[in-house]
Amino acid sequence: MTRVLVVDDQSLIRQAVTDILGSHPHIEVVGEAVDGAQAVERVQSLRPNVVLMDIRMPLVDGIEATRRICEDPNNADVRVLILTTFEEDEYVVSAIRAGASGFIGKSAEPEDIVKAVLAVYDGEALLSPVATRALITRYVAEVPRNSSAGTPHFLELEQPTVREQEVLVLVARGFSNTDIAEHLQISPYTSKTHVNRIMAKVQAHDRAQLVILAYESGLLTPGQQN
Repeated sequence: MTRVLVVDDQSLIRQAVTDILGSHPHIEVVGEAVDGAQAVERVQSLRPNVVLMDIRMPLVDGIEATRRICEDPNNADVRVLILTTFEEDEYVVSAIRAGASGFIGKSAEPEDIVKAVLAVYDGEALLSPVATRALITRYVAEVPRNSSAGTPHFLELEQPTVREQEVLVLVARGFSNTDIAEHLQISPYTSKTHVNRIMAKVQAHDRAQLVILAYESGLLTPGQQN
């Protein structure tokens, strides 16, 4: 059972999302929060698996709340999924840097919201196409200017192997574990193992953060297709 905390300052949206998620047999909405501060408190008391988080809220916004939740080692198994109408602005990068596992728009179909929650719970990063484009065009496009051409840098972290760097590029291009397995002609289990090892080596909270790393390191550049 996937335990979900719904966070939004608008009661109608909270109720609508709660109704959508509550109708699924494998999802339990364990609570609601009206702002980021309350969300942080309720994560501690309710122990959800997934926090469905709005961005723009009074007092403490969704980005700061995400940061507080994800920085707490007691919340290592908690995933934050941003539900927002602001997919095309700078909040995309800020929220991922804060630890969010992905984005989905409030205009998404009910079944897509359910799938997004379950995907994040299963450890997949979820970035909608709009959010992914925003991530690359608004932030990542500027980063390679400061990187040594063709020389990935991983600060002082353990260096991923050549194969792991291949996998990292595919993750950044939006490939699922199954897609990676098919592309590299390896088993899905091996694909998942590579991804998990990369995350451990580069100390990424979630697959979504690997997208930023792939561009920051120079492994992938905006517009590159292979």
